[in-house]
Amino acid sequence: MKVLTEKEINGKKVKVVLGDITLENTEAIVNAANSLLKHGGGVAGAIVRRGGRVIQEESDRIVKERGAVLVGSAVYTSGGELKAKYVIHAVGPVWGEGDEERKLRSAVRSALELADQLGVKSVALPAISTGIFGYPKEEGTKVIVEEVLKFLKEKPETSLREVHLTAIDRETAELFRKHVENLIKK
Repeated sequence: MKVLTEKEINGKKVKVVLGDITLENTEAIVNAANSLLKHGGGVAGAIVRRGGRVIQEESDRIVKERGAVLVGSAVYTSGGELKAKYVIHAVGPVWGEGDEERKLRSAVRSALELADQLGVKSVALPAISTGIFGYPKEEGTKVIVEEVLKFLKEKPETSLREVHLTAIDRETAELFRKHVENLIKK
């Protein structure tokens, strides 16, 4: 895990981390999920491989009870064997389905609001929708950073003290770093 930049906004830390989100030392991590919470590939697959089947089993129960999770919304499970206590499953848009920016902003906002409701002090987010869902990385990382900063500005009373923008690949981490440094002038 390597911190590429750390900035402060409203007394809260925003860190860009190059590394494996499943190893983050935060109270919650966000999973870039699909609507049926089938965690087969990408970030989702890595989370279940490291955290154990219990995460998939809890996800299956959620879908069985309430149906598919809508694009732009989020639900949570335990963290299983992860360091994180919770996994927040945020469903981002597939590129080309229409209204992608609004849906991505909603997914990020939903994940942060859920983290706040859970009372966690730290959360790590990946670049939701920019992998197999095809959202262009440059635009997607900027939208995610903008939405994180907007949330922290609008909700000074949030339980969150740290938000990590975490990517396993250098390209995505550098895009997160660029947007954080451009949008937080300190």
